[in-house]
Amino acid sequence: MTEKKPRKPKKNTEKTSPSAAKSTKSTKTTKLTKAPKSDEDLPSQGLKGFKAGSLQEMEKMMRQIQKFLQENEFESSEAASAFLQEALTSGQPLTLTQEETPLDKAQDIMYEAWSVPGKKRVQLAKRALKISADCVDAYVLLAQESAKTLKEAKGFYEQGVQAGERALGPEFFEEHAGYFWGMTETRPYMRARQGLAECCLQLGETEEAIAHYQQMLRLNPNDNQGIRYMLLPCLLEEGASEAIAHLFQQYEDESSASWTYSRALWLFQKDGATEQTNQELQQALKRNQYVPDYLLGKKKMPKELPSLIGWGDESEAVSYAATALVAWHKTTGALEWLSATAAKSEGV
Repeated sequence: MTEKKPRKPKKNTEKTSPSAAKSTKSTKTTKLTKAPKSDEDLPSQGLKGFKAGSLQEMEKMMRQIQKFLQENEFESSEAASAFLQEALTSGQPLTLTQEETPLDKAQDIMYEAWSVPGKKRVQLAKRALKISADCVDAYVLLAQESAKTLKEAKGFYEQGVQAGERALGPEFFEEHAGYFWGMTETRPYMRARQGLAECCLQLGETEEAIAHYQQMLRLNPNDNQGIRYMLLPCLLEEGASEAIAHLFQQYEDESSASWTYSRALWLFQKDGATEQTNQELQQALKRNQYVPDYLLGKKKMPKELPSLIGWGDESEAVSYAATALVAWHKTTGALEWLSATAAKSEGV
């Protein structure tokens, strides 16, 4: 029996913008050490020889800006923002004084690799690793494009996570926990760790996947990658009620189908079909009426998951069912309860 080849990762469907970055202030000048507040805050033009457009291109732009801010001091954060705005809109190049490190050069190759088709991507990734063995994105690309089995993909992701830990260093993790992803140098590490967690999940190593997801949310509670939507079904599968309660508290304003249906399932696991539990499920049905059809098997899941998700429509239902189906099936009586409640709701 041959092992299943790892699936290609989902396209980016993040719903939140990167978290606001901190800055280090002195009494006279300000040396900014983080990137601008979010990708959306940047003009689309500027930076000599650079065409904004793809997510990788935008990340490369932010990385260059961050390095510029690290090398220069301004009277205030407002002065820095004004300078950047003028430079970007006029096309004035940002001159960096520090020489690029081998890792910088390798990462530039990876930005190129993400934008080219076919075998050249893998060739560029291998070239990047020859320049720097700490180039995390090279391992990520090899896991996605070169690995023939899930175990092989997991191995590449593990190497990527280890490379990221070496490159960033233990002090960085302690100092900047809570601000990852907003800092561009952390993004390759976060991509690798997400890939590793997804491989663990597909290999049946649910507890290991949960540990990775929880650590990622600790590093980036703003959750630009949508990790909470992967973590919650895993916790429901394991019946980890305390951890589920903590996650609901952490993201108490969340109102997606993933949250409303999962909250109803969690309460059903704890208390059964009580009045409160029934009300929770009815609220979920109002949020997205299409979810029961996919959980109950009335509609077949598509071969490919949607790249874009619209709240309340079938794309959201498909996305949720893909991650939560196992949890619903493992919970005794849950599908019967869902079917009966949905039928009653349709009859109203």
